[in-house]
Amino acid sequence: MRYAKKIAAAVAAIISLPAIACAATIGGVWYAPQYDYTDFWAAADNKPFQVVVHGNPFSNVPFDEVAQALLPAMQVAKPRPNLTFTYSKPSEDPRPYYRLVLVFDYANDLGSDAVCKGTYRTGPATPGVFKVFAVYCRNDMTMSTTTAWTPANGPDDPRIQQLFRELFMVVFSDSIALRPQSGFDRR
Repeated sequence: MRYAKKIAAAVAAIISLPAIACAATIGGVWYAPQYDYTDFWAAADNKPFQVVVHGNPFSNVPFDEVAQALLPAMQVAKPRPNLTFTYSKPSEDPRPYYRLVLVFDYANDLGSDAVCKGTYRTGPATPGVFKVFAVYCRNDMTMSTTTAWTPANGPDDPRIQQLFRELFMVVFSDSIALRPQSGFDRR
């Protein structure tokens, strides 16, 4: 009986290995006290939602090709509101100005507040690794931020779409724990 349990555990571990190898890794996450999912929903539902991209995760592929390949992957993995991701900047800055900023191969000392204010620094590229610093901004303020990475061979790698799916669940979280509590904020 003991051997059967050990064999079953070993088989389960071997079966789950491919799923673990393909999964994205999401770093620590931070939410501003002002973060409210309903604000994101109102700003994004049935509207274009701007994504600002800096850095090139695949230095052997021209940036424009990478950007064009990433947009459909983001759209398929989009969060629940019926939004359309776009790189186009609005003709005039809306107030409040919501956007998602993605910095690829980010510098380790890059802060999210600096990103929302327009400062972007990249570090050395990591070949074979798709590494992104994601910052959800309202005007010049960070609403949420995290990092994510996954092995990837090119902009069309299916692991990138999975990374975006997991990343968007974190950056645009609809968790009840993050909802404002009528003046009694429990965060």
